[in-house]
Amino acid sequence: MWALGDKRAQDPSNSDNFTFLGKGVDFKGILNFDGTIRIDGRVEGEVHTTGTLIIGEQAVIKGILSAGTLMTSGKVNGTVTATAKIQILKPGILIGDIRTPGISIEDGAHFHGMCDMGAHKWVEETSSPPKNVHDLASHRGKARAADL
Repeated sequence: MWALGDKRAQDPSNSDNFTFLGKGVDFKGILNFDGTIRIDGRVEGEVHTTGTLIIGEQAVIKGILSAGTLMTSGKVNGTVTATAKIQILKPGILIGDIRTPGISIEDGAHFHGMCDMGAHKWVEETSSPPKNVHDLASHRGKARAADL
């Protein structure tokens, strides 16, 4: 129904809960949903869903967004968190900080901001010194002297 090619295919009929906010919608506040939501209007505030958040080409969103998967081809300015992935599709513009384990930016789409993909967990694991590491410089020459 909303498919604009293989990359943008999203069949809302597979979801029990589907919500649509059309072009004429101008909303300020907090939206909480289960399931899939498609926004083609203007939203200022917060949008939260455990499912998929689809932002159409005509949409303008300012605020905090959180979803399982976020697909945008509209204009977003704010903080975005997705537990699965974020897709920025042409001609989408996303300005702000994002946090997600996976991101794709289609050629012709734009992103300006910070992206956290969970690398801090990896850095914390590798930043601690390895156990049982010996200073080779302090042992240099001792083994050879013992062999003589």
